Amino acid sequence: MSVMRKQLFINGEWRDSASGQTLEVVNPATEEVVATVASAEQSDVDAAVAAARAALDGPWGKLSARERGRLMWKIGDKLMEKADEIARLETLHNGKPIFESRQVEVPAAAECFQYYAGWADKIHGETIPVKGNYLTYTLREPVGVVAAIVPWNFPLLLTSWKVAPALACGNTVIIKPASQTPLTALALAEIAQEVGIPPGVINVITGPGSTVGQMIVEHAGIDKIAFTGDTSTGKQIMRGSAETLKQITLELGGKSPNIVFPDADIEAAVRGATTGIFYGKGEVCAAGSRLLVDKSIKDEFIDKVAARAKKMVPGDPMDPKTRLGAISSKKQLENDLRYIEIAKKEGATLVAGGSRADIGTGKGYFLQPTVFAGVTPEMTIAREEIFGPVLAAIEFADVEEAIARANNSNYGLAAAVWTRDIKKAHYVARKLQAGTVWINTYNVYDTAAPFGGYKQSGFGREMSMHALEHYTQVKTVWVDLNQ
Repeated sequence: MSVMRKQLFINGEWRDSASGQTLEVVNPATEEVVATVASAEQSDVDAAVAAARAALDGPWGKLSARERGRLMWKIGDKLMEKADEIARLETLHNGKPIFESRQVEVPAAAECFQYYAGWADKIHGETIPVKGNYLTYTLREPVGVVAAIVPWNFPLLLTSWKVAPALACGNTVIIKPASQTPLTALALAEIAQEVGIPPGVINVITGPGSTVGQMIVEHAGIDKIAFTGDTSTGKQIMRGSAETLKQITLELGGKSPNIVFPDADIEAAVRGATTGIFYGKGEVCAAGSRLLVDKSIKDEFIDKVAARAKKMVPGDPMDPKTRLGAISSKKQLENDLRYIEIAKKEGATLVAGGSRADIGTGKGYFLQPTVFAGVTPEMTIAREEIFGPVLAAIEFADVEEAIARANNSNYGLAAAVWTRDIKKAHYVARKLQAGTVWINTYNVYDTAAPFGGYKQSGFGREMSMHALEHYTQVKTVWVDLNQ
């Protein structure tokens, strides 16, 4: 396979970085370099900000809201026209199964653009009945230049979650994809150009987060940052943004509890526990990485989950039948294996997986789906986000202990409850400190439903009408009507 060469996308033009520096993109399933991309420097970031500002003040800012919506709808259409090609790129640089890329994530990204296309001409202010003889009204205006800093686990989809509402509200955008997975953000820029999005509205800056990301965070010309990634980086972004008082939304890590009560549909809960941790190779912010099981059923339940895990064999991500792909990078695989060793040393019982997997090629960053039983709340794998296909099973004695153990975490992104008792389901859902709670299901999303975290899982919401609040600012206008 020939190595692709990708440039920065700034002001509607493809260009090398000012320094000429590049970085390599590796296919985690083969360990082969599949692309080289430009590695931006400060002058490139400056150029992207200038282009975004000019588009905001110029053609994009002058476009009607309805016309913005029409262009956004076309992006969704074009994503589906090119779905096979874009899904292949997503799998190529991330290692996820082509089934997930083609059947789930590209359609979801297209849907996101078309959902927000519908919002574009429905974002409006209000008149306020104030005391005195005044006409007082509000305007909802764009925040300005938005930087979307996106992780490597759902590169296209999480880009869409940020770019689509930003555009609907009239902002311009600078996309900073993860250095490991820049290909689909660049493909999105191509699509935007094809459908007629004006130059400067969408810019893509590639390069290491430690340098390029920091330049973005500190840049005085950027008005808002929308970030998805790990909690420690989110804290760095908050600190770095303080000097310029940027608006920020953060969707950060998780250690989500998947709670199974003895009156649950056991087979459905087993499937849900498996999907909750092994979809996306466990490289999912909301992964159900803590399985909380009532002690009266824990042995039977964990045995069933372990049996399913053992049947899930990692395979070639490009094979449509594969359901467990490659871990996204060598670094992430090493991290997963390190946590597995820590769990063993701390006394957890390994009941499935636990080792690197070989799909027959001798290459690739593959890991067996891994299940630990006998995990206690103070163990490292019960507290820290692993971000891989590693499940920690913890027992509880009753409803209140289940809630207490579920909430005993710095994180609060998602949670699930499995029970046939509707009162118990709603009671527990109310008590859980999480931005999303699933009842008798897991990993269900829709662009119309808000997603985001409590506690150190971040703040702000992505998707739904609530995301619009983060991409607009409110102006109050007073008109004196006194004679």
